[in-house]
Amino acid sequence: MEKKNEIYVRIAGPEKVLWEGKAFAVSSKNSQGNFDILPHHTGFLTIVEDQPIKISSQKKKILQEFRFERALIYNRDNRVSIYTLGSPEPEVGNS
Repeated sequence: MEKKNEIYVRIAGPEKVLWEGKAFAVSSKNSQGNFDILPHHTGFLTIVEDQPIKISSQKKKILQEFRFERALIYNRDNRVSIYTLGSPEPEVGNS
């Protein structure tokens, strides 16, 4: 069985889903430094505070970019869930 080289990303605020779709990477910065979540990444849980969260295609094109005061990012089995209390508009890209 061939493995897919994509992840499914879902960003949810308290009242609605802000963005969801397929991507190649989620990149940001936490208290330990910069990180990228790529396909087949090990389980991962972190908090990001007031840093850009970039969702990119395989060709490194940024599909969306968000910034929240605080966000929880959880990855398991090529599914990245991002939870936040804020709901800003995307900084870059189209929905």
